[in-house]
Amino acid sequence: MNFLNQNFQNERRDGLMFFQETVGKEEWLTPPEMIRALGEFDLDPCASIIQPWETAKKHYTIEDDGLSHRWEGRVWCNPPYGNQTQFWLRRMAAHGNGIVLVFARTETMNFFRYVWPKAQGIMFLKGRIFFYDVTAIRPKNGPGAPSCLVAYGDENALMLKESGLEGQYLALNSSKKEMQNGKKR
Repeated sequence: MNFLNQNFQNERRDGLMFFQETVGKEEWLTPPEMIRALGEFDLDPCASIIQPWETAKKHYTIEDDGLSHRWEGRVWCNPPYGNQTQFWLRRMAAHGNGIVLVFARTETMNFFRYVWPKAQGIMFLKGRIFFYDVTAIRPKNGPGAPSCLVAYGDENALMLKESGLEGQYLALNSSKKEMQNGKKR
């Protein structure tokens, strides 16, 4: 995620818009206060090689290729933005237990495939997130787009809703277990 020099290409496919980041470094860190507000995570499959603060009990970096490893427990995912985002969203949707941080590009194919039909909740964050670089310094410029947190699994949706983070929470799909029991939120 490079917020100092973004260059997006738009492409239409099947009537839906795709956004592709075409320039930049993709290693910007989630603010530690956001991680703390969301509770403890078991795994961060997109961790930075240089990690000034913990995001989870276990980390995979770009050198480990987090997509190629088994995911277990509650997962935190701040994926590389751009072309790779879809693979991480697909994996999180299949895993079904975690929270992912992505741009709030709600009209994209990624949202229509992996968020709207599969997630249990979304927090549209108030304002823009100021990410940190790997030296724990916050740049003076923020991202070029709004961000959101997407929860997979009912417990993660509840954690997101009750996190105290500023924004607007939107409940989505109930889990299959709740639907089988005839309950809806």
